[in-house]
Amino acid sequence: MDLAVARRVRIGVVSVQGDVSEHVEISQAALSHLGLTGDVVPLRTAEDAKKADTVVIPGGESTTISKLLVKTGALGVLQRRIRDDGLPVLGTCAGAILLAKEGDNQVEKTHTELIAAMDIAVDRNAFGRQRESFETDLVVKGEKDRVHAVFIRAPAITRVWGRSRVLATFDGRIVAAEEGNLIALAFHPEIAGDARFHVRLLRRLPR
Repeated sequence: MDLAVARRVRIGVVSVQGDVSEHVEISQAALSHLGLTGDVVPLRTAEDAKKADTVVIPGGESTTISKLLVKTGALGVLQRRIRDDGLPVLGTCAGAILLAKEGDNQVEKTHTELIAAMDIAVDRNAFGRQRESFETDLVVKGEKDRVHAVFIRAPAITRVWGRSRVLATFDGRIVAAEEGNLIALAFHPEIAGDARFHVRLLRRLPR
């Protein structure tokens, strides 16, 4: 059933570093799938973060993304809006790391400031480096068909607690989780051209 949203939807894609264009395309496809009108716009500054109805944090280098969001003031706004407004956010790969409340020793070593919104812990380089990237099909809770997942220098979610719940695992490791309006993925659905998680995100908008 399509989602009915009275006003035009504004999807902010964090655009300071990482695979931004793919998320823009998939976000547009998700809007079309749900029959929504809206705009997919870059999110770089605190003002951008204030205006977004929902946010996508792409993969890339988590420390770089964090530092640039801190510099522009956007990270603090995202923290507040998630906490106070229930802002829906999808984080893929590096984005999932930033959503976590607990990082690994590399997060600590690089002094990466996390958004720290989800009751999850992450291992930043759980699946190895670039040359160890791979693709596989996953069973994901809530999805009828398997999800083709692309893992590139991927993290893993080492544990969940509180309100977070596991959506998918691979090789005994958690690779997808959700908590309220937040979704964290260790893989890249946008590279596989799969809009289902972006559709899930949009379904969390107020009716």
